[in-house]
Amino acid sequence: MLRGEIAIRVRYAETDRMGLLHHANYLVYFEQGRTELLRTQGLTYKDMEDQGWLLVLTHLEVRYKSPARYDDVLTLRTIVERVTAVRIDHRYEVLRDGTLLAEGKSTLACVDRTGKVQALPDVLRTDRPVA
Repeated sequence: MLRGEIAIRVRYAETDRMGLLHHANYLVYFEQGRTELLRTQGLTYKDMEDQGWLLVLTHLEVRYKSPARYDDVLTLRTIVERVTAVRIDHRYEVLRDGTLLAEGKSTLACVDRTGKVQALPDVLRTDRPVA
Protein backbone atom coordinates (compact mmCIF):
# COMPACT_ATOMS: atom_id res chain seq x y z
CA MET A 1 0.00 0.00 0.00
CA LEU A 2 1.49 3.33 -1.09
CA ARG A 3 1.65 5.90 1.69
CA GLY A 4 3.49 9.05 2.61
CA GLU A 5 3.82 11.62 5.36
CA ILE A 6 4.54 15.31 5.28
CA ALA A 7 4.85 17.95 7.98
CA ILE A 8 2.72 21.08 7.70
CA ARG A 9 2.92 24.14 9.96
CA VAL A 10 -0.43 25.93 10.33
CA ARG A 11 -0.03 29.47 9.02
CA TYR A 12 -1.84 32.44 10.56
CA ALA A 13 -3.74 33.10 7.29
CA GLU A 14 -5.20 29.57 7.49
CA THR A 15 -6.94 30.20 10.81
CA ASP A 16 -10.30 31.71 11.67
CA ARG A 17 -11.10 34.40 14.25
CA MET A 18 -10.90 31.80 17.00
CA GLY A 19 -7.31 30.96 16.03
CA LEU A 20 -8.31 27.51 14.76
CA LEU A 21 -7.35 26.01 11.43
CA HIS A 22 -10.29 26.79 9.14
CA HIS A 23 -12.08 23.61 8.07
CA ALA A 24 -11.61 24.29 4.32
CA ASN A 25 -7.83 24.20 4.66
CA TYR A 26 -7.87 20.50 5.48
CA LEU A 27 -8.93 19.95 1.86
CA VAL A 28 -5.95 21.99 0.68
CA TYR A 29 -3.69 19.89 2.89
CA PHE A 30 -5.17 16.68 1.43
CA GLU A 31 -4.31 17.90 -2.06
CA GLN A 32 -0.80 18.71 -0.90
CA GLY A 33 -0.49 15.16 0.44
CA ARG A 34 -1.66 13.65 -2.87
CA THR A 35 0.75 15.88 -4.79
CA GLU A 36 3.73 14.86 -2.67
CA LEU A 37 2.75 11.18 -2.83
CA LEU A 38 2.64 11.44 -6.62
CA ARG A 39 6.16 12.92 -6.56
CA THR A 40 7.40 9.78 -4.76
CA GLN A 41 6.36 7.92 -7.90
CA GLY A 42 8.46 10.23 -10.04
CA LEU A 43 5.51 12.23 -11.41
CA THR A 44 3.87 15.60 -11.09
CA TYR A 45 0.34 16.62 -11.98
CA LYS A 46 1.83 18.78 -14.72
CA ASP A 47 3.60 15.76 -16.25
CA MET A 48 0.37 13.79 -16.26
CA GLU A 49 -1.73 16.62 -17.64
CA ASP A 50 0.84 17.26 -20.39
CA GLN A 51 0.38 13.61 -21.41
CA GLY A 52 -3.44 13.91 -21.42
CA TRP A 53 -4.31 12.27 -18.08
CA LEU A 54 -6.39 14.47 -15.78
CA LEU A 55 -7.34 13.43 -12.26
CA VAL A 56 -10.65 14.88 -11.10
CA LEU A 57 -12.11 14.72 -7.63
CA THR A 58 -15.36 12.72 -7.56
CA HIS A 59 -15.77 12.17 -3.82
CA LEU A 60 -14.46 13.86 -0.69
CA GLU A 61 -15.23 13.51 2.99
CA VAL A 62 -13.69 14.81 6.20
CA ARG A 63 -14.29 13.96 9.85
CA TYR A 64 -13.03 16.54 12.32
CA LYS A 65 -12.04 15.22 15.74
CA SER A 66 -10.10 18.02 17.45
CA PRO A 67 -8.97 21.47 16.28
CA ALA A 68 -5.54 22.49 15.04
CA ARG A 69 -4.27 25.96 15.90
CA TYR A 70 -1.95 28.57 14.49
CA ASP A 71 1.70 27.46 14.46
CA ASP A 72 0.89 23.81 15.20
CA VAL A 73 3.14 21.40 13.35
CA LEU A 74 0.91 18.72 11.87
CA THR A 75 1.69 15.38 10.29
CA LEU A 76 -0.41 14.54 7.26
CA ARG A 77 -0.53 10.88 6.29
CA THR A 78 -1.77 10.11 2.80
CA ILE A 79 -2.54 6.49 1.98
CA VAL A 80 -3.64 4.96 -1.32
CA GLU A 81 -6.40 2.59 -0.23
CA ARG A 82 -7.50 1.24 -3.60
CA VAL A 83 -6.67 1.63 -7.27
CA THR A 84 -8.96 0.47 -10.07
CA ALA A 85 -8.55 0.79 -13.82
CA VAL A 86 -9.88 4.38 -13.72
CA ARG A 87 -9.79 5.67 -10.14
CA ILE A 88 -7.72 6.08 -6.99
CA ASP A 89 -9.12 6.10 -3.44
CA HIS A 90 -7.04 7.93 -0.81
CA ARG A 91 -7.31 8.07 2.98
CA TYR A 92 -5.87 10.91 5.07
CA GLU A 93 -4.93 11.34 8.71
CA VAL A 94 -4.02 14.72 10.22
CA LEU A 95 -2.12 14.36 13.49
CA ARG A 96 -0.50 16.63 16.05
CA ASP A 97 2.01 14.90 18.31
CA GLY A 98 0.42 11.55 17.48
CA THR A 99 -3.15 12.69 18.24
CA LEU A 100 -5.62 12.28 15.40
CA LEU A 101 -7.23 15.66 14.64
CA ALA A 102 -9.02 14.84 11.39
CA GLU A 103 -9.39 12.06 8.88
CA GLY A 104 -10.67 12.00 5.35
CA LYS A 105 -11.21 10.09 2.15
CA SER A 106 -11.21 11.04 -1.50
CA THR A 107 -11.71 9.45 -4.88
CA LEU A 108 -9.98 10.68 -8.02
CA ALA A 109 -11.07 9.55 -11.47
CA CYS A 110 -8.91 9.70 -14.58
CA VAL A 111 -10.41 11.59 -17.52
CA ASP A 112 -9.20 12.96 -20.84
CA ARG A 113 -9.38 16.61 -21.88
CA THR A 114 -13.03 16.23 -22.93
CA GLY A 115 -13.99 14.83 -19.51
CA LYS A 116 -14.41 11.26 -20.75
CA VAL A 117 -13.33 8.59 -18.26
CA GLN A 118 -10.12 6.87 -19.33
CA ALA A 119 -7.78 4.27 -17.89
CA LEU A 120 -5.16 5.39 -15.39
CA PRO A 121 -1.60 5.38 -16.70
CA ASP A 122 0.25 2.19 -15.76
CA VAL A 123 2.57 4.03 -13.39
CA LEU A 124 -0.40 4.90 -11.14
CA ARG A 125 -1.61 1.32 -10.97
CA THR A 126 1.39 0.23 -8.96
CA ASP A 127 2.63 1.17 -5.52
CA ARG A 128 6.30 1.03 -6.53
CA PRO A 129 8.12 4.34 -7.00
CA VAL A 130 9.15 5.06 -10.59
CA ALA A 131 12.42 6.88 -9.90
